[in-house]
Amino acid sequence: MGTKIGDHAVVLGGSVAGMLAARMLSDSYTRVTVIDRDDLTAAGTGLRPAIPWAVHIHALLERGRQIIEDLFPGFVEDMLAVGVPVGDYGSTCHYCFNGQMFAETETGMACVAANRPVIEHFLRSRTLVRPGVSLRESTDIVGLEASEDRSRIIGVRVQGRNGGAEEVITADLVIDATGRGSRSPRWLEELGYERAPEEKVQMDLTYTTMDFVGPLENDPLGDDIALVPTATPAFPRGAIFARLADRYALTLTGINGDRAPTDREGFLAYAKSLPRPEVYEAVRDAEQRSPAGSFRFPASIRRHYEQLRRFPAGYLIIGDAACIFNPVYAQGMTVAALGATVLGKHLAKGVEPVPAAYFRDLASVTNAPWTMSAAADLGYPEVRGKRTIATKMANLYMPKVQAVAANDPLVARAFIRTISLIDSPQSLMKPSMIGRVLFGPGARGKLENPANASIAPVASLPSSEKAAQNDVERPAA
Repeated sequence: MGTKIGDHAVVLGGSVAGMLAARMLSDSYTRVTVIDRDDLTAAGTGLRPAIPWAVHIHALLERGRQIIEDLFPGFVEDMLAVGVPVGDYGSTCHYCFNGQMFAETETGMACVAANRPVIEHFLRSRTLVRPGVSLRESTDIVGLEASEDRSRIIGVRVQGRNGGAEEVITADLVIDATGRGSRSPRWLEELGYERAPEEKVQMDLTYTTMDFVGPLENDPLGDDIALVPTATPAFPRGAIFARLADRYALTLTGINGDRAPTDREGFLAYAKSLPRPEVYEAVRDAEQRSPAGSFRFPASIRRHYEQLRRFPAGYLIIGDAACIFNPVYAQGMTVAALGATVLGKHLAKGVEPVPAAYFRDLASVTNAPWTMSAAADLGYPEVRGKRTIATKMANLYMPKVQAVAANDPLVARAFIRTISLIDSPQSLMKPSMIGRVLFGPGARGKLENPANASIAPVASLPSSEKAAQNDVERPAA
């Protein structure tokens, strides 16, 4: 274990990022306290109020799975033990772009089809048994406690949700892992620090999920895990249809105000509009398990803390509190895991992490996923954000990659490895890959995917037709 850096570290937030941070801190601090507003013990593997979007399908990308497996050996085995489906990302998860399903390919990467509450419960159960780690539940975080000269954070002010007096919990190090609702920008401003520059991509995404009871009469998955007709600028409606441990789930997505209704009839009509008929046919006559849930996500936000000239010692930020990703791309949990590895790297030096150095390294591991998701969203003309030359080039090239991946297993595998954060986006730009995308057998029609034999590629919809589509089947305000 070695010499401890300090006596007490406090983590604000007990979700994925918070528990991964606590796991890292437990090797370097005598005590680690995780504070959360919810009653996490009572929540167990169920939903909790602070994360209403947990009802929707979540995916743990391969890079995130690898990190969690390294920190908590036996993760996949534990998931299998509670009935979570596990399979290869390239052969049991079927990606579709513009109606064309990717060629099947073995990637060697494990898709763990656990919903977010199950993953959170696993992380809590494994983290809280570590020496010195404790959980303070049902507690509101009121604000930060700073030194007299405000150069250091020395604790947090909290109050029990059931009332009682406000109190100060002192700490050598405080980490904000409170997620999308992070109040760090305001707290730091109140202490005299500048707000971090923000980068936004505004897409006005809505995702709506309905769960169904299995077995299904028209089951397109069998022993596979998911069918993912991905939204594109040509057809900006998407879906994730997945087989989970105890049910089937269908999440429907729309952008720029287009959203799937929550009533069964409207939900099914939206599903029927997708370019792959298998999704609608699977759930058309299926028994609904619970009411549909809908959640609006207005924008991705990246806070560039690495650009600040001043920042208080004893305070770090991780996960969605630093960068909020479009959930469609399933990057959030994995980037939180990458952030935990950055934290671990700095703790391994045996001294308290220096915020400026930590944030530079956090920015480094955030760059690739942010660039990929932002570029994909900015491919939609109506989405607002900064379009660079690189973004425009990516949005000319990536549709070609996706089209060829429908017939070429090697291109499909390369694409899946990239979006799984195993390989960098630059791997798709290697001369050998560019040649295969532009001139290879998949591009020339020499390879054919039987799964697409009866499905014509989706043509780009005229603007008037898109507008009309957005007006149809939308719920009343």
